Amino acid sequence: MTEFKKQFAVPEDELKIRWEKCRDFLRTLVPDASGVMAFSRLQIYYLSGSLVNGVFWLPLEGEPVLFVRRSLDRAMLESPVKNIRAFKSYSHLAPIAKECGSPLTEIIGVESGGLTWQLGEMLTSRIKEVKFKPADKVFSFARSLKSEFELEIMRRTGELHHHALFNVLPGRIKTGMTEREISHIIWNVFFELGHQGLMRMQSYGEEIFLGHVSAGDSGIYPSSFNGPLGLRGEHPSTPCMGNASVTWKKGTPLSTDVGFVLEGYHTDKTQIYWGGNRESIPESVLSAQSFCEDMQSLAASMLKPGATPEAIYLAVLSEAEKRGFSEGFMGIGQSKVPFLGHGIGLAVDGFPPVAKGFDLEIQKGMVFAFEPKQSIPGVGMVGVENTFEVTADGCRSITGDDFSIIYID
Repeated sequence: MTEFKKQFAVPEDELKIRWEKCRDFLRTLVPDASGVMAFSRLQIYYLSGSLVNGVFWLPLEGEPVLFVRRSLDRAMLESPVKNIRAFKSYSHLAPIAKECGSPLTEIIGVESGGLTWQLGEMLTSRIKEVKFKPADKVFSFARSLKSEFELEIMRRTGELHHHALFNVLPGRIKTGMTEREISHIIWNVFFELGHQGLMRMQSYGEEIFLGHVSAGDSGIYPSSFNGPLGLRGEHPSTPCMGNASVTWKKGTPLSTDVGFVLEGYHTDKTQIYWGGNRESIPESVLSAQSFCEDMQSLAASMLKPGATPEAIYLAVLSEAEKRGFSEGFMGIGQSKVPFLGHGIGLAVDGFPPVAKGFDLEIQKGMVFAFEPKQSIPGVGMVGVENTFEVTADGCRSITGDDFSIIYID
């Protein structure tokens, strides 16, 4: 029988840091719970280092238990968790946890967003002696505070992301290409630089494949994706990437809002290209782009420990109103979105949103993507998006420091 070498992508010491963060937030957010359970593969990966189908049980005291449906062998090779056990039914969780010395408790916090209604009802029917309480915020808060291990991955991701869109891609695209052709070229550039392909969204039902590639008025085409940039996409069944029948023409913008991922961690970036030289670009487009760059600078100047996402969002909205850009800012008509940006990490749409109602204090180690964009009727959409790491006294962009339009003459 072939023997495979164990490969821990996430070291045990890093996992212990994550467990303690979750425990600290559990004590604050669900104080009567004595442990917390995760069900989504992404959350299980965060806590175990292996993207398996199963359940992760993290008691306040004692060793956690990784219950695995598939694949136990893979989990044993990838995860340094001491207690890794196979199970077939939720009814098996309690006896296995007890056997591992970490019995289930009377009240348990759960990742309710990690289960369908059907599976949630199955869980409660199989473990009737436990009272389950929603604890999704425990995981959201914990994952929003990145460790140095996570930040190092994201810095590398951001560096490659900027290099791809700012330095490499301009030499490979030209007007006359279709959105689809440009999408494929972006994929080629990304893969050459190490992009690992699969990107993830956290919100239920939301999907991503590369991102948005929108030429001309595709940038204001109605989008089902929860973001400001419009797109036609491949097909109504696949509203992602770019359309094979839409050609990027001279005298129009090309808006690329595409993500890069390494080792599970994403950065988000939008780069605008113009079909022609600088002299060919209308003043309305230049002023809209300049405004968006200013709004990103305003948001970045406020992004520091102690600030709140809500304060940043409201300040930018107020400035947009003062400068006459409120109409069309962050989308047009019903496509306008009620946020300026979002947290980012293992999922593109990470916690917290930069939006009204999110008044938690920003802390060092959080990472945000700001994406101020402006719709221009009859033209399309321009703007910026970059990923920012919160430092001890401010923030810094990890996806480059030149945010201007690139002219493809």
